[in-house]
Amino acid sequence: MEIIKIRDDFIKLGQALKLAGLVESGVDAKIEVQEGQVKLNGVVEVQRGKKVHPGDVIEYGGQQVRVEN
Repeated sequence: MEIIKIRDDFIKLGQALKLAGLVESGVDAKIEVQEGQVKLNGVVEVQRGKKVHPGDVIEYGGQQVRVEN
């Protein structure tokens, strides 16, 4: 499982996907999230702007990423 570190209390889901290198751009993140391809803590998430907090786990394309600060 990959770990990404953030400085603030949260990061938006689309930004986290880009930071982790799972998508190339915000447009790609938007499409993948809206199509139900991304899970947040095991639940499909369709809001690109959903707040992701330290301890949360993002799943996409068979990869898992944990957010920490």
